[in-house]
Amino acid sequence: MTKTTERIALTGLGLITGAGDDVEKSWASISQGVSGIRTNTLFDTAELLTDWAGLVTAEQPADLDRCYALAATAIREALRNSGLDLDTVDRDRVAVVVGSSLGAMPTLESVHRGLVKDGVLDAVQAAASQLPCVGDFIAAEFDLRGPRVVLSNACAASAVALGYAAELLWKGDVDYVICGGVDPLAQLSAYGFSALGALDPEPCAPMTASTGLTLGEGAGFMVLESAERAAERGAAPLAELGGYGLSCDGYHQTAPDPSGKGAAAAMAQALQTAGLAPEDVDYVNLHGTGTPANDVSEPKAVKLLFGAEVPPASSTKSMLGHTLGAAGAVEAIVSTMAIDRGVIPPTVSTRGVDSPFGLDIVPNAGRPAPLEVVASNSFAFGGNNATVVLNKPGRPARSARRTQPVHHVVVTGVAGLAGSAGSTAELTAALAEGRVGFDHLEQVAGVGERPIGRIDVKAVAKRLNPSKARRMDPLGVLAAGAVGDLYERHGKPSRAEAEGTGIVFATGYGPVTSVLSFHQGVLEQGITGANPAMFANTVVNAAAGHVGMLHRYRGYTATIANGGTSSVLALQLAARVIARGMAARIMVVVADEFPEQALATQARLPGYARTTRVVPGGGTGTVLSEGAAAILLESEASAAARGASVLADVRGFGASGEAAGIGRIGRDGEAWARALRGALAEADSTPEQIDTVVSAASGYRLVDVAQSRALALAGLSDRPTVTPKALLGETYGSAGALGLVAALAGDGPAGRLLLSSFAYGGSYAAAVFDARP
Repeated sequence: MTKTTERIALTGLGLITGAGDDVEKSWASISQGVSGIRTNTLFDTAELLTDWAGLVTAEQPADLDRCYALAATAIREALRNSGLDLDTVDRDRVAVVVGSSLGAMPTLESVHRGLVKDGVLDAVQAAASQLPCVGDFIAAEFDLRGPRVVLSNACAASAVALGYAAELLWKGDVDYVICGGVDPLAQLSAYGFSALGALDPEPCAPMTASTGLTLGEGAGFMVLESAERAAERGAAPLAELGGYGLSCDGYHQTAPDPSGKGAAAAMAQALQTAGLAPEDVDYVNLHGTGTPANDVSEPKAVKLLFGAEVPPASSTKSMLGHTLGAAGAVEAIVSTMAIDRGVIPPTVSTRGVDSPFGLDIVPNAGRPAPLEVVASNSFAFGGNNATVVLNKPGRPARSARRTQPVHHVVVTGVAGLAGSAGSTAELTAALAEGRVGFDHLEQVAGVGERPIGRIDVKAVAKRLNPSKARRMDPLGVLAAGAVGDLYERHGKPSRAEAEGTGIVFATGYGPVTSVLSFHQGVLEQGITGANPAMFANTVVNAAAGHVGMLHRYRGYTATIANGGTSSVLALQLAARVIARGMAARIMVVVADEFPEQALATQARLPGYARTTRVVPGGGTGTVLSEGAAAILLESEASAAARGASVLADVRGFGASGEAAGIGRIGRDGEAWARALRGALAEADSTPEQIDTVVSAASGYRLVDVAQSRALALAGLSDRPTVTPKALLGETYGSAGALGLVAALAGDGPAGRLLLSSFAYGGSYAAAVFDARP
């Protein structure tokens, strides 16, 4: 049985930013108020509002995407500083948890430029620069074989990653987590923020002039482990990760709730998890972007929480720029250094203006001060709020920490769309009748006619609020359609119930249409082609924001982008949070949409079917299909209180990885089997007790052989098996969730179910549910 933990130690830090090429250089600049913002020389900025950026000056390898290179630099430093020798530990129990908004965007931009300008598509490079590949690169580079997940809540991504890492360690799933965030400077974000009018022509002046943000880049990574394990190996923790809190504004797609209530809720939840109170906080590292909207709402949030006694609160983005998805991790590292060195980092570039918000922003130079507890804020598009609480090693809590399970979790609603099935009723009918959902054929240049499963997005949009649907991209429409279908099947919540609901969104590959359409406008027309409304939908969590606004969600929120394991990992995260009592209910929403460019990429890679006949295990090849699912999880107590029918009990999860390399998986099934065995162990189940395996087999021989071997290794090869992908196609992110929908929504199998899922790059996830009669 795994050993749970409450206290999480940060034993190694790695940092590369515009302020310095490592932790010590960056901290020396930050603590002394020396800015790392300089002229951006990476790409032409003539059309943009500014050429200032928090640019990393160290030369990066020409043959490696800038994202991957920055991440590798920071991780090497974190491992070195932690004293952790990976050759002496069980690499199967070292997790990789990464937050990123852009991933390998410089490479993806180059590939797309070739397609738009020259009509040439490099399918291999396109596939190798998708967001989930960040985690795959790290795992392969450092030979890490534990669970792997990429979080992408835009500018809060790596703060959310720290929360996910905490969930793994609190539960005892792993021994160590390599956790952090990375984002490079990229044209997509530079043109997008410029089109929004959000960039300051001068280096940003947070909490003073507040005339816009400055983009930055960098990577921050940490080695996390239990305080007990750190003590056993003689590692000296720099700080402890006490808790984290997440909330959803449900207010606006690009602006925070001006009242600050959502941000205050995230801060309060983080402190509650850590067993601390507002009066314990010695310093707040502000999100502090410099935009008028943030710099008005965040001070309100801080004052809502702290009242008249607000601790010092500064913005280190004034020196680093906004590093987007990396910001939460970068600022957690700065906060850790502040605790360790006893110095509050300053806010610079004040332009001689006192802060009009009444905060002590520690202007211009660092201030010596003993720090025991620090709260670090990260906010993002879509109304995402995240706070991480860090404390001095060994500092006692004042109340019980909220880190261990206290509730049983159940499923109270399911819905799904896939291919030609635009509703749950159509999906279950197609499965019952054995009809394929991918009978649509499209011509792919240089390849020929290929099948694909297309959802009628316009038909789904007609079922939504028209004023809301107009602002959604296809991914948002699919996500909202699945949730709407769930409510039609299981009943709509009251307003109070809706506001107490969280949303965990998951996707295999994100808003492909919006990213490519926005970038094409820039390539063809420059800044005049940069559509600001479309840019808001290029962040991976945009769909979650739309659903949150549509249904007034105010609870916990996170976004996972991890290829084919996304839905199972999302279900795991939601279940953990509910079990800890930090959410009554969470809507898990999963969606993937595949425009013609995605099909053109997939069809050029091995294993794509030429016809609509797919036979899992038969070597026919696989077919890409659009899909979406919504699954409502809640505590059994919450379900009983509102009289909800319970469809299934959540029993257990397992996750694993291997250092296979980007786009690859191991044929031997060893790593996949570890995920299956992990789910069985957490569910306290033997293989013989599994009534049905919901298979990930898709017709692609490589995948099907690997899973067959994994099932055998886990003792599951003789269990009854269903293969939804034979009729639904390869929906990637939503595949696992759609398997659960198929089992619970119609005349699917009853009893104990095991969901099996994989992602290219070598990550695996499994889950066990008990379907109720």
